[in-house]
Amino acid sequence: MEQPRVIPTWRHGRERLYVCLPDGRNLAWYDRETARVNLLSQDHEESVLDALGPFLTGPVSVGPPPLPTPAELARLALHPDDDLAPNRPGETLLIALDRDPGPAHRLRPDPRRRALAAEQAVGGALDRMDGAGWHTLHSVPLPGGDRVHHLLIGPGGLYSVHALYAHRRRVTVADPVVALGRQEPRPLLRRVRSDAHRASHALTAEVHPVLVLVEPAQVSVPAPPREVRVLTDDALGDLTRFGGVLKPADVEALHAIARDRNTWARL
Repeated sequence: MEQPRVIPTWRHGRERLYVCLPDGRNLAWYDRETARVNLLSQDHEESVLDALGPFLTGPVSVGPPPLPTPAELARLALHPDDDLAPNRPGETLLIALDRDPGPAHRLRPDPRRRALAAEQAVGGALDRMDGAGWHTLHSVPLPGGDRVHHLLIGPGGLYSVHALYAHRRRVTVADPVVALGRQEPRPLLRRVRSDAHRASHALTAEVHPVLVLVEPAQVSVPAPPREVRVLTDDALGDLTRFGGVLKPADVEALHAIARDRNTWARL
């Protein structure tokens, strides 16, 4: 792994020392006032403490970021305009198509409608997991016009899910490039990783990137991509097979934070 660096910042009136990789991904932060190192992933504890060594002046506690207490969550009453929970799968595309449906007759299908079909298929499957202790938020807005297609939160952790329409096409995934049929290959995995990293920063919790291929004819992945899990839409249940990462109270706390639009506006 590349050597992390320490970046001092101010957040909510407090000085924090963020430990980041050269690509900008956050690994942890150190809060001087509480003398605590908050790890986004336990796998990086040794390298984080090595990087922070010159900045630590006494004993510190090390562990995952603290979650809000029930009393703090009770104060998070959201205005309807700030609550992302009612968002439908593909909400952003639905609004865009309603405002500008495009010409009635065109030689090729509107790519927005194919993207919408993919997000609706994936979003519907994720919504059906709700009874098993999972929550899904759709079309989570990010500054700059980007968005997380779906954010899945549950006992097995947090996942930033990107849906890709691949109906009856052969898909080749060669990190960071995704080749879809005869289309020009695109470095899509960079976008998938970036969305997850930004979500991780906003929620101060580890978020795993996932690419979901909707109805592909064939999938070829010569080597496992770095960090990104690649699934087809009929294998989405694999995300919920593992638990023990988050307790029910933690799931509810993270869901309450994630559904607040202001959480993402601060990125």
